Amino acid sequence: MGFGDLKAPSGLKVLNDFLSDRSYIEGYVPSQADVAVFEAISSLPTADLCHALRWYNHIKSYKDQKNSLPGVKKALGQYGPAGVADATSSSGPATASKDDDDDDIDLFGSDDEEDSEAAKLKEQRLAEYAAKKSKKPALIAKSSILLDVKPWDDETDMAQLEECVRSIQMDGLVWGQSKLVPVGYGIKKLQIGCVVEDDKVGTDILEEHITAFEDYVQSMDVAAFNKI
Repeated sequence: MGFGDLKAPSGLKVLNDFLSDRSYIEGYVPSQADVAVFEAISSLPTADLCHALRWYNHIKSYKDQKNSLPGVKKALGQYGPAGVADATSSSGPATASKDDDDDDIDLFGSDDEEDSEAAKLKEQRLAEYAAKKSKKPALIAKSSILLDVKPWDDETDMAQLEECVRSIQMDGLVWGQSKLVPVGYGIKKLQIGCVVEDDKVGTDILEEHITAFEDYVQSMDVAAFNKI
């Protein structure tokens, strides 16, 4: 692994090829790996080495911040493509071509490995989120309802009427405060509040149960309805 002699054209050529599909020596942000390779170069890459030149000018812009870049600087030989030492010592173009092919295989293998790790991490986080969400109690939709219960006449026993209404008990129903409200001619209606769970109790059920006390109740109306 390595770029070879970065002070020689052959080393800069390897660096240029290495950077043809990368922005940095390692990872996706400037790091100490870039600093180590940059400091090993003695002169500006020539224009024909466009990838190396682009990278060199970019890392040069970090010269005042190089010590704050992430990572730990390693030996120069630990950066770059595999098999470069063999390529630089070989005199035949066929060997260099073989090394270039090996570099491509290593490159795509590395990408596949990173994609696999990213997919595993995503699946793990989704599983953790699903498990966490499943532990949360389901939100119960409730409503606050104000009912007007009207008697037949002014002789109706309103205390008995209210007792009948409050005797209605069912899952998801809680009765609240009540009062008598004059409606005219000496007649008063019972105005009573309740809280219901929407999936269990509806106004139609309440009306059916309340008007069943036909000796006392003439009718029932919904005065107010609010979601909680």
